[in-house]
Amino acid sequence: MNRIDRLTAILIQLQSKKIVKAEEIANRFEISLRTVYRDVKALMEAGVPIGSEAGVGYFIVDGYHLPPVMFNQEEASAMLLAGKLVEKMSDQSVRKAFESALLKIKCVLNDKEKDHLEMLQSSVMVGRMPESVSEEFPNNFLTDIQKALVYKEVLEIEYHSNQEELTKREIEPIGIQYYSAHWHLIGWCRLRSGYRDFRADRIKSLTNNQKKFDGRSRISLEEYLQSLLQSYRELDKAVVTFDKSTNHSRSYMFGCVSEEDLGSRVRMTFLIDNSGMLARWLLSFGSSVEVEQPQKLKDIIADLVEELHEHYATSSVGQTL
Repeated sequence: MNRIDRLTAILIQLQSKKIVKAEEIANRFEISLRTVYRDVKALMEAGVPIGSEAGVGYFIVDGYHLPPVMFNQEEASAMLLAGKLVEKMSDQSVRKAFESALLKIKCVLNDKEKDHLEMLQSSVMVGRMPESVSEEFPNNFLTDIQKALVYKEVLEIEYHSNQEELTKREIEPIGIQYYSAHWHLIGWCRLRSGYRDFRADRIKSLTNNQKKFDGRSRISLEEYLQSLLQSYRELDKAVVTFDKSTNHSRSYMFGCVSEEDLGSRVRMTFLIDNSGMLARWLLSFGSSVEVEQPQKLKDIIADLVEELHEHYATSSVGQTL
């Protein structure tokens, strides 16, 4: 990237946030802090009203805006790809907002870039696992959850748990995360007095009465995930595949943390502290389940099968005599 392009990009970055640290600019463009200082000085000399606060960062003085910027072909293609992901990996509230934003972006493209997107549109697809959640549970809460995260507001929800019970909760949200093909709301549950993970598609109703909570008393999403990672390191990992025809809906009660669609089968990853308990549950599925790892779990299941065989073989001999 030449210096002119970099100066323009730095100006756009400065307008993207209230405060931008010099380290952020340096990391983004892989330049030294000294070069950042020279570039910002060059922008100021060109008439851009940039303010700074020692130890905090740079900011654009209120009222200044860069004229609309044209997107290049790569940036426009990236937005189209993002739109495809949003369409398949978010709810209606987010899809509607992104569709509106994408239309505004397309209106500033030149004819060549518009044609480029039209031709690319039908050549990009994002697949998704079939939904297993009942349609009676709406999935239009991500936008409301994001607002509550920003304004530190308590959410009142009705939640359909893994145990198929419907409970009312008051949640102090700390973040949202996408994994295992679903969005998850992470927050402090006042009912359980602890941090909990709620799948967004299992929320039956959500209400925000603008009740504030003190965000300083809660850990950040990153801290929560780090604590999970630490606890996971102390658990054993097991990978098991199930025939889709089996009813393995209770898998999360035994430590399932992810699922992968394999067509006629599904691969599940478990983090466990009791291999024996998982082994006994898996045994109930017979040959429709296969343990990929660890060998320890395979050995436990084999021992259980041998124990049962010996038990019933002995019983049969006793009855014969």
